[in-house]
Amino acid sequence: MGIIKNYSELAISENRKIVLDLIETALLSIQPQKILSENFVLEGPTLKIQNEKVDLESFKKVFLIGFGKGSGKICKIIEETLGNKLTKGFCIDTTDEPFEKIEFTLGTHPLPSKENLEFTQRIIGQLSNLTSRDLVLVVICGGGSVMFESPFNINLEKLIEVNKALLSSGADIFEMNTLRKHLSKVKGGGLAKILSPAKIFSLIFSDVPGNNLSFIASGPTVKDDTTRKDAWDIIKKYNLENLGLTDEDFTETPKEDSIFENVENILMLSNLTALNAMKKRADELKIENEIFSDKFQSEADLAGKALIEKTPPHSILLVGGETTVKVKNKEGKGGRNQELVLAALFELDKNTVIASFDSDGWDNSPAAGAIGDLETLKKAKTLGLNPQEYLNENNSLVFFKNLRDAIITDKLPSNVSDLMIVYKK
Repeated sequence: MGIIKNYSELAISENRKIVLDLIETALLSIQPQKILSENFVLEGPTLKIQNEKVDLESFKKVFLIGFGKGSGKICKIIEETLGNKLTKGFCIDTTDEPFEKIEFTLGTHPLPSKENLEFTQRIIGQLSNLTSRDLVLVVICGGGSVMFESPFNINLEKLIEVNKALLSSGADIFEMNTLRKHLSKVKGGGLAKILSPAKIFSLIFSDVPGNNLSFIASGPTVKDDTTRKDAWDIIKKYNLENLGLTDEDFTETPKEDSIFENVENILMLSNLTALNAMKKRADELKIENEIFSDKFQSEADLAGKALIEKTPPHSILLVGGETTVKVKNKEGKGGRNQELVLAALFELDKNTVIASFDSDGWDNSPAAGAIGDLETLKKAKTLGLNPQEYLNENNSLVFFKNLRDAIITDKLPSNVSDLMIVYKK
């Protein structure tokens, strides 16, 4: 069995089989073992991270910090690679992973928790007095904004309230993380300041469209260009004044160049890895194809229509990015990928298949995403399900599970934002 657990249920036509083949190809291309075997290699005392060479013998101690969705599997491979050269490590993820030397915390996402804050505080407590003879490897994955957090002034209850408001506001990831940076001690370069003057190599696994490193997990080791004023502008733009935040709750992110002199931020993985793998596979199938964008952004209920219109006949459109959902029903079940496909059903003809899926297998629900075509509409009609009603209620998971068109992979240890495919035969 491949990564898609319900492949046989979904593969009811040749067009669908082609799209599912591309999804499987994309997901296989971004798994941690493959990425690290090619980009993280220990040869004697020399650690090769992509094009960088690190002489481990020039450091007294080597520490590892990992946070975000998929960081557990990555840290496990790094621990095995480094062996006794690793002094100590800390990792937080939403999926349990057994370790030898690394202290693991089972964290929460998409909302912060006591566990997340205690994990972060442990790192601040134990690694805030390092020297230039210490090396810190930092594994940064999507979801790290929530899992790696130490608020500047607000308490956990208020932090959860802020995150809930952001998730339902319609703000994009750049706006959300700008606000998060200025409420935190560790974001926007805050972790780099805490670890300074140690040598830092951050291994960044991007889930942010366009791969702006300062916004991936809110850029804990990256110099930040945003300001407190930018954060306040977002509060006003999305009418979040009722959160009751005050000037005292916001901090300025560190701007001193000296803090970042010993920091190397390395992009290890992005959705371009998956997009290029799908393009190569489409070429092998001799189907015209195009990578439309790796940083596509739109409201989920408008995105499918726009992408279908951009797809020429007899071709495949490949897209990476992240859509947003304005939540109308807080009790609804599903995520932005399923909502995208649900809204797109009204734009389909007999030759078109659309799929959208979250690369970590979890589209805010126990589905990675969904696949849709005219068969989806036929099944809905047979079962008496009105797509518009489910769209209005943000209930896409219930809709696609009833039709058996939800893409099921279980949680996956890699996260490069969302991927979308339109195939017009």
